[in-house]
Amino acid sequence: MSARGGDGGAGQQRLPGVSPPAPAWAGEERWARAAWSRLAEPGDAVAAALREALGPVAALDVVLGGAVDGPQLPGEAGTPRARAALRAALERWRPRVEGLDPRRDADALARLGGRVVVPGDEEWPRRLDDLGDACPPCLWVRGAGALGPLVERSVALVGSRASSAYGEHVAAELAAGLAERGVAVVSGGAFGIDAAAHRAALAVGGVTVAVLACGVDRAYPVAHEALLSRIAAEHVVVAEQPPGAAPTRWRFLERNRLIAAASSAVVVVEAAWRSGALSTATRAAALLRPLGAVPGPVTSSTSAGCHRVLRELQATCVTDASEVLELVDAASGSVVPVPVERARSGRRRPLEGLEGDDLRVADALPVRRGAPVASVARAAGLAERTVLACLGRLSLSGHAEEVGADERGGLWRRGAPGPSAPAR
Repeated sequence: MSARGGDGGAGQQRLPGVSPPAPAWAGEERWARAAWSRLAEPGDAVAAALREALGPVAALDVVLGGAVDGPQLPGEAGTPRARAALRAALERWRPRVEGLDPRRDADALARLGGRVVVPGDEEWPRRLDDLGDACPPCLWVRGAGALGPLVERSVALVGSRASSAYGEHVAAELAAGLAERGVAVVSGGAFGIDAAAHRAALAVGGVTVAVLACGVDRAYPVAHEALLSRIAAEHVVVAEQPPGAAPTRWRFLERNRLIAAASSAVVVVEAAWRSGALSTATRAAALLRPLGAVPGPVTSSTSAGCHRVLRELQATCVTDASEVLELVDAASGSVVPVPVERARSGRRRPLEGLEGDDLRVADALPVRRGAPVASVARAAGLAERTVLACLGRLSLSGHAEEVGADERGGLWRRGAPGPSAPAR
């Protein structure tokens, strides 16, 4: 049965001025997702809940048909409170229904070398799925590169627009060092730290990705038109907003979650106490992404945000590309080479001797901050009870350690097994 149910039937209330017939493209998931990117603002909880309850196609059918009180909403989405929220949301989305045609958006972007990317596509960045309900319905991508593979091994370098010469110098050094090591540099294309990071990566022939808070067919800031055009020509520029969308403060804040989620690790290079970069750091911490911050002079207001991230979010202090690379290796589960002195002491490499489910769980454990069992299970692709059994064995061998607890239960991280740790 259509998500609109029996048109005009008893119990159905429709918003005036909304035409029930849906265009043919609305039945295809790719175009339904693309339509949602224009209908609802990033972070719209009602839109996310509706898509989660019905799927993007049936959810769009509700919007295009204007059905408010039909029986098509399951579970919690069908409660009176949820219906009231949906009624308000339909009013909010209605001005964007007229003329809605994601195929036209896609055609316009295709002329600039762009496309729409949806979950399930090879180009979709797999880490975005960690956002759950906050995951965008689609991405608009412009450029010669393939987004997913480019960000598979990447670092987000973020910071203040009003940066100092010190901050820009450090950003450039980090970006160049990472790019030379084959790590993609992700940032937001803005003035200051973002621009310094992008330019340095390009200068050494490395990969860089710009995540925008507007349509990828627009250059924002306008002064960066040449920079963004070069990034698109050689790599990719990406946004969750459809072509033509203007940047807004809200969209900038929501864009930061994409930067945090898509990257292997996040580093705050220079930021004031209330810098927008701190929202990226907060998102990264919530997603259990390895988080780093560059220290600055204690008398410098432009580094106060970095010191805040170090203190409040337990970020790792980083000063060069090699230290940032350790965060990337921790995120990917790669084994950091053991220094000669440590190897001679007889200590074992982090995952040496493990196999099967124990190896998968140990590989999924964060190196520094503890993660709840549910998060480890998701990363390992195993059931929670299997993960718990593995953690018991790994804790005995020293490969895992419990470092606290929160409302979800114990928090676990990777241990440092000594020479007597038994092989498994």
